[in-house]
Amino acid sequence: MSTAIERVAVVGTGLMGTGIALCCAAAGVPVTLIKATGGDTGPVVARLRRSLERQVERGKLTAEARDRTLDAIEVTNALDALRGAPFVIESGAENIAAKQALLAAIESSASPGAVIGSNTSSLRLSTLGEVLKQPERFLGMHFFSPAEVMKLVELGPTARTSPAAVGLAEALCQRIGKTAVTVGDHPGYLVNRLLVPYILHAIETLEQSVAGPEAIDTAMRLGAGHPLGPLALADLIGLDVVFAMSRSLHQELRDGRYRCPSLLRRLVLGGHLGKKTGKGLYVYGPDGAKPNPALFAFAEPSAPAAHSAA
Repeated sequence: MSTAIERVAVVGTGLMGTGIALCCAAAGVPVTLIKATGGDTGPVVARLRRSLERQVERGKLTAEARDRTLDAIEVTNALDALRGAPFVIESGAENIAAKQALLAAIESSASPGAVIGSNTSSLRLSTLGEVLKQPERFLGMHFFSPAEVMKLVELGPTARTSPAAVGLAEALCQRIGKTAVTVGDHPGYLVNRLLVPYILHAIETLEQSVAGPEAIDTAMRLGAGHPLGPLALADLIGLDVVFAMSRSLHQELRDGRYRCPSLLRRLVLGGHLGKKTGKGLYVYGPDGAKPNPALFAFAEPSAPAAHSAA
């Protein structure tokens, strides 16, 4: 297994996949970013450009660094393009069947010695790895959103993961400026095992009209010293992602703390997925974030209208 990381392949072009590609490219690691679902890659390139342009506008990135980062990312819909990359990161939908199918396809296309990391946030790694012929080169590599900003990566080796694969994952983290913590093969790893119940309980607190969205978030920021309130954080992560984590962790752990609140389920089914869709627990517009006026419509019929007020 090679110790050189001359290129990384990222499979999946959602919020996390593009973020991982950006942080690797910004660190000087060429990236092959693969749109696993096929189709036009133009919108993916446009999203990458917009993300970098926002950093330029905020003074956090020079125009030269923007162009250099974008030039380091090759966007394609051909899975075979990952061949030759010593490290492949899968960042598909947070669903066991979907990830297993994608991981099997990645293994069949990847070079024999390539390490395969999964960016799962809540699924059991040993279960995901059951479909692989070479499970020794597989491990979890969980980035946090936004991946180009957050410094933590949770590394999750399984009982079959080779020390060489772990070493290469650690080397990649170091090269792209991330701090890696090693966690056991348990659903939710470490952070989400603790974070998801907190977010779900905040949504339940809103659902029960204890306080409105802004009050809940302000209280946790100023009272608990959190940089972001739990409801704003849920919108940033994506309510569909929080919903998926809630379902998988509750199914795996059989712990009531991971039970999905009705309000969250109804918002997701209604297409209110958070910041990425412009509406979730908040509505995002030119004037900033405001409580979603549709919250009451998505709450239980007996819930009072106080849901929509701070």
